[in-house]
Amino acid sequence: MATGSSNHNSSSPKGRRRGSSIVETLHRIEHDPNHHLAGPFVPDKPSVPAHPPQDPTGKIKHAKPKQKVAFAVDVNSRSGGLWEDMRTMRWMRVPASSAKILGVPILLWLNWHFLSSHQPNPFSHVILLSGRVPGSPDDDPRYQKSYWDILFITYYVVFWSFVRQSIVLYILHPLARLAGIRKEGKLDRFAEQGYAIIYFGFSSSAGIYIMRQLPTWWYRTEYFWIDYPHWDMLPAMKAYYLLQFAFWLQQFLVLVLRIEKPRKDFQELVWHHYVTLWLIGWSYLVNLTYIGNAVFVTMDFSDTFLSVSKILNYLKLDRISVISFIWFIGVWTYMRHYLNLRMLYSVWTQFELIAPENREWDPPRGVWLAWWMKYQIFVPIALIQLLNIFWYLLMWRVLYRAVFGTVIGDERSDDEDEPESPIAEKLSKED
Repeated sequence: MATGSSNHNSSSPKGRRRGSSIVETLHRIEHDPNHHLAGPFVPDKPSVPAHPPQDPTGKIKHAKPKQKVAFAVDVNSRSGGLWEDMRTMRWMRVPASSAKILGVPILLWLNWHFLSSHQPNPFSHVILLSGRVPGSPDDDPRYQKSYWDILFITYYVVFWSFVRQSIVLYILHPLARLAGIRKEGKLDRFAEQGYAIIYFGFSSSAGIYIMRQLPTWWYRTEYFWIDYPHWDMLPAMKAYYLLQFAFWLQQFLVLVLRIEKPRKDFQELVWHHYVTLWLIGWSYLVNLTYIGNAVFVTMDFSDTFLSVSKILNYLKLDRISVISFIWFIGVWTYMRHYLNLRMLYSVWTQFELIAPENREWDPPRGVWLAWWMKYQIFVPIALIQLLNIFWYLLMWRVLYRAVFGTVIGDERSDDEDEPESPIAEKLSKED
């Protein structure tokens, strides 16, 4: 807030209009150190103070030399026993327990495969794709939706929990400590963004690979609608969609079950994940996987660069972080605005490319796009675009302050006064 704002408010006439609520919200989020978009770019306290701190006696205090901290697993991720971990959902934080859960269907599948090889393996539905289109050739197999997909998604929710926690605990936390990060909050945020780089890097590459095999390659939007319904999917497309759903469902459960400490934008993130799951599930149900794949790519590709910028900021590589953030804004502009607007334009102007006999509600034929569905598709993508514009304004404000230094050194992160990780403190004392 501007200096002397209290004096200004007391002297202003009662009828004077207040500032724009959008501007106020942007300002609040921009300086919120825990916000998922802008938080990491709120500069931390300078690592070297301009004047050494003094105590009341006038003596200069010298900082204690940092002690080495060995690598250790978070106490919150230790197992209480498999049954207890399953009862309390703790398996989502304990890789050993999630690995055991994952192993059960695999052992059952292997047992059936070798002892009853002449019979179809019922456990294939858990770990492998179901719903192969009868008669589709082996050199070009096709898949359709199946009720077994629910079981597949459930299994891979456990899989993503195992992958996430294993990478966080055994790779990213140690890397963060090697980089000099000790505070528990920053360790978690560094790991969160590191995992995001890994996942979104993988998912965006997979999305582009799949799009390369489709007639929609690089946003040939007319093929979203031509030859609809697109009910028979490439194996890679079906696996991609179901694994994306499992990933976002796992992330949603982590939030709503409060398995991790809620952050200030908790409600915002819950709604974001809810809308994402709704869009994935609905587009899969109504055979709109082509446009769903296109939306995924715009989201995942830009999120990768956002997480890279955050990681650089956590490592206090200020100049490189600013350059990375500028590059990220360019990627975001192209992916989340230009391409997203092209998709919106396609929904509005090219929906009628669907054959007339398929512009009706007839689920048994795989046809779901009655005339009113045009608006049902347009509105969610338009809402995403409005949210993107809101964030876009915020990013430019953050970049302006980072480049011109109007905030550098003035803002303080909430985690300035956070205690060191209990594990780090304990190991420091032992050293």
